[in-house]
Amino acid sequence: MAYETRGAKNISQTPGQTPGLQISRALLRWYDANARVLPWRIGPHQRKAGHQPDPYAVWLSEIMLQQTTVATVVTRYGAFLTRWPDVAAMAAAELDDVLGEWAGLGYYARARNLHKCAGAVMREHGGDFPDTEDALKALPGIGDYTAAAIAAIAFDRPAVVVDGNIERIVARLYAIDAPLPGAKTLIKERAGAIWPQQRSGDFAQGLMDLGAGVCKPRAPNCPACPLAGDCAAQRLGRMEDFPVKPAKKPKPSRKGAVFALVNGKGEFLFERRPEKGLLGGMFGLPGNPWAEKPGKAMTDAPATAKWRCIGAVTHIFTHFHLTLDVYVGKAPKGFRRGREQQWIAPKHARLPTVMKKAVDLALTTKEFEK
Repeated sequence: MAYETRGAKNISQTPGQTPGLQISRALLRWYDANARVLPWRIGPHQRKAGHQPDPYAVWLSEIMLQQTTVATVVTRYGAFLTRWPDVAAMAAAELDDVLGEWAGLGYYARARNLHKCAGAVMREHGGDFPDTEDALKALPGIGDYTAAAIAAIAFDRPAVVVDGNIERIVARLYAIDAPLPGAKTLIKERAGAIWPQQRSGDFAQGLMDLGAGVCKPRAPNCPACPLAGDCAAQRLGRMEDFPVKPAKKPKPSRKGAVFALVNGKGEFLFERRPEKGLLGGMFGLPGNPWAEKPGKAMTDAPATAKWRCIGAVTHIFTHFHLTLDVYVGKAPKGFRRGREQQWIAPKHARLPTVMKKAVDLALTTKEFEK
């Protein structure tokens, strides 16, 4: 998208306005001309025409966007909205269906909380999302940031919204030298000083768009920025120095094993993982706990079978690298599955990414030929 430079003059020279008011007005002018078109957004021209955001759509998008890129959510959001068009439909859904639709998006606690939150909105609020930050934060899966985002974008409350893009913009505007995460409180305070009382949602989304397309982490396009005249980092020529981030620690590695057991129909034995913890509530291949020094794999095999290790798959989670050895084998006669286990044809299984990798590897072996 080509970004215009409207409002990119030195706004600190506008007479009769406080710096905060000048910044907010300049940003909103820029947003009116450059707002991204997103499937969950009511843009500035739609707002002027009288259209109002759907709080359910705003909430759904904000939960999906947590720890996920906009590009990824754009491709998946429509399927969720089509399948569950309102909070009542989401509350009435089967959790397994929600988890299945979520497969591949990661951070699966978000999907469980999506379902829980919809139920709470129906039970406690008659199907209407509350419009204050405190009431929103009382709902499952909604923290400080998400509550502020929903309050501002859906209800135009003057809630200060600070995501990664806004954090970067504010840190650069004020050349905040304190490193993250300790600087978060100061950054939010400084953001509050420029936050408008009206068009709060548009201001939040405008900052998000500015951070995504102009004030980028690397090689920011300062000539196109409507706030360049008030940016301390730009004046210092140190744009990429902010925000100050702590040194990255190397990610630890964990190992484990999974067991691909096949029956006479070519179905895999899948097991539901505990609700709490990584990949909680999702189906996957049975296996042993993931650890830096895992125990003997065979002690956690789901059946006595002629197991064969066919290789390993790797996956990178936020906090660690994972390597899973993949074992394959045929179900012995008389085998009975456990309570949390199901036989499912591989093509019908909705799996988290790491388990899909393991299944795809298992499918390359002769054990799974009928």
